[in-house]
Amino acid sequence: MLDDFLVRAALAGVGLSFATGPLGCFVVWRRMAYFGDATAHAAILGVALALIFSAPITLGTLLVALIMALMVSWLAARGHAMDATLGVLSHSALALGLVAISFVPGMRVDLSAFLFGDILAVTRGDLAVIWGGALVVAALIAWRWSRLLTTTLSRDLAAASGINADREGLVLTLSLAVVVAVALKVVGALLIAAMLIIPAATARSQSRTPEAMAGLAVVLGAAAALGGLLASLSFDTPTGPSIVVVAAGMFLLSTLFARR
Repeated sequence: MLDDFLVRAALAGVGLSFATGPLGCFVVWRRMAYFGDATAHAAILGVALALIFSAPITLGTLLVALIMALMVSWLAARGHAMDATLGVLSHSALALGLVAISFVPGMRVDLSAFLFGDILAVTRGDLAVIWGGALVVAALIAWRWSRLLTTTLSRDLAAASGINADREGLVLTLSLAVVVAVALKVVGALLIAAMLIIPAATARSQSRTPEAMAGLAVVLGAAAALGGLLASLSFDTPTGPSIVVVAAGMFLLSTLFARR
């Protein structure tokens, strides 16, 4: 069954939603959208370094995304303006990665696959990485769920409950780095943040509890992946952007339905 590239693509999209759903909820609640965007842009630099040192692409993107996330957290903790810091690091890492790729000798790289994803080219090995990373992130968030919620609600309440808010923030940082690394193949660096934010934002208006929002975000993410794949095949459009367009359409319908 896994020899069919359409089946592999569908499994990749569904598997990724198990991580982007709950993690995207915290990104929305904590207003970390730009943070996720900056980490995703840094993944291009990870691709360049992986090509230069002949290392696995996933390993390169994971390391650079993790370094970027930790650097942003470190600078923010020392009083640097978050928006300016994210802007500088995000665009610098993206530009540096694009320039570094051009210096790889004899290497012709299709950057569009890394920028916008190439879910139709997912292999069995990619599926193992995507599902493995997604399940690790989902399990980690489920394990720390109550602590993460308390910290998101109030750092003072977390401190009164004996919860280390900085440690819980590090959990989200690590999870975000893993998701960026495994999602690069599916939707690309420029669209990863969209798959984190849009399903969670759509689920927000239709949910009464945090748990319901996280569960609905997983379902909506999977539906966007499958719907975008179907739309891409039907209208011969780029698959990664098509997935995001379907997710955006669901957000629009959800907004109109919520207002009624």
